Amino acid sequence: MTTYRSPALEVPGAVPAPKGTIDEGVPWHYGDPHAEQRRLAAGRGAVDLSHRGVVTVNGPDRLTWLHSLTTQHLEALPPGVSTTALILTPQGHVEHELHLVDDGSTTWITVEPGTAPDLVGYLDSMRFMLRVEVADVTEKWAVVWEPVHEGDPAAVTWLVAPDFALGEASDSGTDRGGDASRYVDHRPNLIAGREVLVPRGELLDRLGSEPVGTWALEALRVAAAAPRLGAETDHRTLPHEVGWIGPAVHLSKGCYRGQEAVARVHNLGAPPRRLALLHLDGGAEVLPEHGDAVFVGDREVGWIASAARHHELGPVATAVLKRNVPVEVDVVVRTALGDVAAAQEAVIVSAAGR
Repeated sequence: MTTYRSPALEVPGAVPAPKGTIDEGVPWHYGDPHAEQRRLAAGRGAVDLSHRGVVTVNGPDRLTWLHSLTTQHLEALPPGVSTTALILTPQGHVEHELHLVDDGSTTWITVEPGTAPDLVGYLDSMRFMLRVEVADVTEKWAVVWEPVHEGDPAAVTWLVAPDFALGEASDSGTDRGGDASRYVDHRPNLIAGREVLVPRGELLDRLGSEPVGTWALEALRVAAAAPRLGAETDHRTLPHEVGWIGPAVHLSKGCYRGQEAVARVHNLGAPPRRLALLHLDGGAEVLPEHGDAVFVGDREVGWIASAARHHELGPVATAVLKRNVPVEVDVVVRTALGDVAAAQEAVIVSAAGR
């Protein structure tokens, strides 16, 4: 995990995210997580995501080059328009999630904490003779999340995909297996927002007088079942399983690493697992942790990805379940402190499961 420590942790009342968690190094909350959730839901406040990595790609070949390496259609990306892209293994498993926007001369990418060096290493290994330059600029630039779904004309801005923010499908094309709608049963909730890049010296000013911790943001994200690398993913995750076909995978573009596996599952089969939202027993005081096993009877059928206490829904969690688990069946989450009953809400449903 990162050893980064945000200056926002010196703000009175700031409580650091627990050690060993994905958000270590930034404020978890400022004393009242539920009030902070309501603030974000009302379109106010800002969240310190300065532990995220920031990578830039410069050079005239940058967009066509990134187009060839990622799952997204990037070669004609207009300046100021943001998108999400994935880098996959040759077997089609998710390796990196890129929040990407081009300003007309530079492509800006933000990634999960601690993953920027690996991303830069991979990109550098794929440059060959192309006119591109890759740099890790995390030490100079910080990410701030704001509950606003429009660009900031004074700052590089990435917007949450319309699928998760507006309930509208991304323009992601089709293949023989159809379009992205075949995977999505419905969006359980929405999370409209943006990532804004600011010089690190301006971080505290950007957070303003109503800072919000990652606890609140995660609760809204979990309720929306918006996947996050390292939370809803493991080394076997296919984009189809967690809802990235569409928001992050364009079905009508040419070859990229892992594309054959993506097309094979889309056109000929169904992913082996699916993301679900679990509504946990509100009487249970324990909140599951990432990796806790999910059971139907005596059969282990999946694992917990993220869990949170939502200000309206109560305790909820995302879970990655086997494809053949019936949606209407209640499940049990086995935690270190006891079992927690839960009801499923379908999020991803493969064509085979409809």
